[in-house]
Amino acid sequence: MAEKHVYRFGVGADGVDATELAGETVDVSKWIVGGKGANLAEMARIGLPVPPGFSITCQTCVAYSTSDNTWPAGVLDEIDAARVDLEGRMGKQLGDPTDPLLVSVRSGAPFSMPGMMDTVLNLGLNDVSVHGIIEQTGNARFGWDSYRRFIQMFSGVVMGVDGQLFEDAINAKKAEVGVKLDTELSADDLEDLAQTFKQIFAVNVDSHAHPEVTVDGRAEFPQDPKLQLRLSIEAVFGSWMNERAIIYRKQNKISDELGTAVNVQVMVFGNKGDTSATGVAFTRNPADGTKEFYGDFLVNAQGEDVVAGIRNTEPIADLKHVEGLEEAGKQLDEIFLTLEEHYRDMMDIEFTIEQGKLWMLQTRVGKRTAMAALAIAMQFEKEGRISKEQAVMRVAPSQLDQLLHPQFDPKADFKVLTKGMNASPGAAVGQIVFSADDAVHCANKDQPCILVRWETTPDDLKGMVAAEGILTSHGGKTSHAAVIARGMGAPCVCGAEALRIDARNKEVAVSGTDVVLHEGDVISINGTTGDVILGAVTLTRPELTGDLETILEWADAVRVDASRGRNIGVRANADNPADAKLSRDFGAEGIGLDRTEHMFLGDRKEIIQSFILADEPGAKQQALGQLLKVQTEDFLGMFEAMDGKAVIVRLLDPPLHEFLDDPRAYAIDLAHAEDRGESRIQLKARRDMLARLDSFQEVNPMLGLRGCRLGIVYPELTEMQVRAIAGAAAQLKKRGLNPKPEIMVPLVSTVEELKVVREQIGDVIEGVCEQTGVELSIPVGCMIEIPRAAVTADEIGEYADFFSFGTNDLTQMGFGFSRDDVESAFIPLYLSKKILKANPFETLDAGVAKLVKLGVEGGHEANDKIVCGVCGETGGDPDSIQMYYDLGLDYVSCSPYRVPIARLAAAQAKIVSNGGAKKRA
Repeated sequence: MAEKHVYRFGVGADGVDATELAGETVDVSKWIVGGKGANLAEMARIGLPVPPGFSITCQTCVAYSTSDNTWPAGVLDEIDAARVDLEGRMGKQLGDPTDPLLVSVRSGAPFSMPGMMDTVLNLGLNDVSVHGIIEQTGNARFGWDSYRRFIQMFSGVVMGVDGQLFEDAINAKKAEVGVKLDTELSADDLEDLAQTFKQIFAVNVDSHAHPEVTVDGRAEFPQDPKLQLRLSIEAVFGSWMNERAIIYRKQNKISDELGTAVNVQVMVFGNKGDTSATGVAFTRNPADGTKEFYGDFLVNAQGEDVVAGIRNTEPIADLKHVEGLEEAGKQLDEIFLTLEEHYRDMMDIEFTIEQGKLWMLQTRVGKRTAMAALAIAMQFEKEGRISKEQAVMRVAPSQLDQLLHPQFDPKADFKVLTKGMNASPGAAVGQIVFSADDAVHCANKDQPCILVRWETTPDDLKGMVAAEGILTSHGGKTSHAAVIARGMGAPCVCGAEALRIDARNKEVAVSGTDVVLHEGDVISINGTTGDVILGAVTLTRPELTGDLETILEWADAVRVDASRGRNIGVRANADNPADAKLSRDFGAEGIGLDRTEHMFLGDRKEIIQSFILADEPGAKQQALGQLLKVQTEDFLGMFEAMDGKAVIVRLLDPPLHEFLDDPRAYAIDLAHAEDRGESRIQLKARRDMLARLDSFQEVNPMLGLRGCRLGIVYPELTEMQVRAIAGAAAQLKKRGLNPKPEIMVPLVSTVEELKVVREQIGDVIEGVCEQTGVELSIPVGCMIEIPRAAVTADEIGEYADFFSFGTNDLTQMGFGFSRDDVESAFIPLYLSKKILKANPFETLDAGVAKLVKLGVEGGHEANDKIVCGVCGETGGDPDSIQMYYDLGLDYVSCSPYRVPIARLAAAQAKIVSNGGAKKRA
C-alpha cells in the first residue's frame, strides 16, 4: 500500500466529519501529522468546533528536505486532491471571485515549538477575490485588511522580504492620515496599503531566483491561489531548518530528523467587527499553577496581534462580559473543562470568535514554569485524575533548575524603578543589552546580561537563551517573550509600559522619572513579581519546600520501591563540608566524589608545593606532616556533615605540575631579576627552581604522571591521605558518630596498579586501627575512566569493592578529544553538521555507554557484590540518567544543585524502564 501523505480533519459545511485519524491516539498520530494536526483531529473527533482542513505529514517534510527540496512522487497530486475535497466540503473555492474560500497554512511538529516556524494566513486572496470577500461580508475594511495582511505575511514568510519595509509603510500611512493605531485606518487606507505592499513585493523579490512569480521579467504578487498554496507549504517545510527553530530544538533536545507537518485549515476571522475576537488561553495559570482560566484576547483582531504584543490585550476572564461575545465566552469556559478532562492536563488553547461563533484553532499540553508544573501535577493527583507516579512523570527534571535559580534576597533593600507583568518567575541581575547578538556576545564573555526589547520575536531566541533574563515594554502574558521564557525557565517581565526603549541609540527612558538607562547599565528583574530595579539586588537560592519537596518525596518513594524494579541512588560531588551539607539538604544519599586535589588549593598550595619541590627528606616529611594535619581536619568536617552516609574520597588525581607555578611566568620573573642585578647566589637559586619546575612539565599531562601512578611513584602521598581519612573516621567513631568513608583510586588502567595501591591502603588502615584501637571497615574501589579499564573490568573487579565511572575522562579518551581544547573549537560545528547528536560531555554518548556496559558486566562477573556508580558530569543529566539506569548502575553522583534534578530523573528512568508511564514530551 502506498504511503499516505495527507490526512483530513473536521466537519465541513456539509455536516460530515471527515477526520481520518480518529482511530489513532494523539500520542501516536503526533508523529505522523505533528502535535497541532493530531490535536485538531482529536478535538474534531470529540465534537468541538474546529475549522476543517487537512494535514501534510512530518515524513513528507523530511523526504522533501532531504531531497534538495524536491517533492516526492505523487505528493502534489495528493495535496491537490485534498484541496479539491476541502473545497467540496465547504462549498467554496480558493480564489472564487464571488465567495472565495480562504485558508491558513501552519506548521506543526511532533513537539511544541511555539513561534519557531512560519505561518501564512488569509491564503486565497487576490486582486479579484478580495472584492468577493467584501461583497459577502459587506465590510470593505475587513476585506482590504485581510488582503494587506496576506501580502505582508506571504512576502516575508515565503519570499523573505524584510518585514520592516511593510511596517514602515504602515507607519507612513498612519502619519499621512493622522492616526495612531492600525485599527484607525479606513478601508481606503488599507486598499492603498495593499497596493503599496504589492509594489514592495515587486521591488524586493528576485525575479531570477523566483521565476514562478515573475511576469515579463518582473516579480509580481502571485494571483493563482494554487501557486500561493504550494509556495506557502514549501516555505513552512523550509522553516523547519531556520536558525531560530534549530536553536530551539537544540535547547530542548528535539531531533532535527522529525520534520514538521503542515496544516491547511479553513480561515475563520476574529477581525470582522466588535462581535469577533481572537485569543490565546490556558486552562490553568502556566506561571504559578493557580487553578484559573488564564490568557488574553483581543476584539476585532487576528491571532498574530495577540502574540506579537502590537495591541494591549484583555484578560480572558472578561471575555464573557463583552457585549456580543457573552455566549462564546461561556462556551469557551465549558471547552476548557472538556479539554482538561479529556487530556488530563493543563491545556494551551488558541481560539477565534467570528461574529459570535466560537472556533477552536489549536490545543496542546501547555508549556509551564517549574512552579506551575509542580502545582498542577499535585492538583491533578489530588483531584484523582492521575496517580502519584503519573504526577512524578509530569515534571521535567530540567525544569527544577528554575526553582533552584536565584531569587531576590528577602533582606535586600531596594527601590522598584517600574513594574511590568510577572510573566516567568525567578530573578536575574545583569547589564542591559538591546539585541540578541549583544546578549550572545556578553554570554561568551561570561558577563550576565538582561535582554531589553520592545517585544521579542522568534529571531531573538539565541539572545533569550544567552541572557539571564528578559524585559519587554510591551506584550501580555501570552506574548512571545512570556511563552518562550516560561518554556526555558528564564525570568521574564513583560509589558513594562513605562519603559521607552530606543534600541537604535541603545538607551531606555523610564516615564514618570528622570532615569535614562544605557547599554551596560546593571538592572535587576523579578519575574515572580514583575519588579524592575536599577542596580544589582542580592540574590539567594530557595530551599526545597512545598510542592517541590512533596514531588521529590514521591519520586524517592518510587526509587526505593523494590516492587517497581531496581533502585538507583543519588549522591553528590562535594569537596568541602559546606557543599556536603548543601548536598544533604538537597537529598543526596551520600558523596559520590570528594576530589581531594581541591582541598590543596588556596593557602594549602604552598604546603603541597614545598613537598613537591623539596630536595631533602626532612623537608618532604615536614610538608607531609602539615598536609596530614589539614587533610585530617578536612575529612573530619566532611564525614561529620555526612554522618551515616557514604563519602567516597578520591585520592590525589592531577599531575603535580598543576600545583606549581607556570615555568614560563617564572622564566620572565628570572629575566627581570637579572635586569635588576640580583646577586649570583640569588640568581642561581632562581635558575635551580626553574629547572625543578621544568622537570615536572609534561607534553601530554592528561595521559602523564597522574592518578594512581602518582601514588605509586610517590607512595608517601597515598599513605598520608589514607592516614588522614582513617584517622578522621576513627576520631568520629570515638565520639559516637557513624562515618562511612570509602577510598577511590583514580586512573587505574591495569589490575596490577590497583593491587599495589590497595595493598598500600590496607597497610595504612590496619596501622591506624592498631594505633587508635578503633575497628574500621573502609571499602576500596577505583574509577573506571580509561577504556582499557572498562574492557578489563572482569580482572580489576576482583580487587575493587566498587567502580565509579569517570565519564569525563572516559569520553575524552574514548573520542580522543581534549575537552578544554575542543568544546569551543569544533564541538558546535560537529553538532550543527550532525557529526555528533549531542555534546558528549553533557549527555552520555552511546559509544561511551558501551564502555560503561562492559565495565558494569565485567565488574559483576568478578565480584557479584560490587557497587557501580558514575561521578562524571553526565551524572546530573536526565537523559544520561535514563541510560545509566538501563546500564545497571547503582547510583549517580552530580553537583549539589543538580541533586534534586537527579532524584526526579532517576525515578522517571525507573518508571519508564519498568513499563510505567511515558515521559512528558
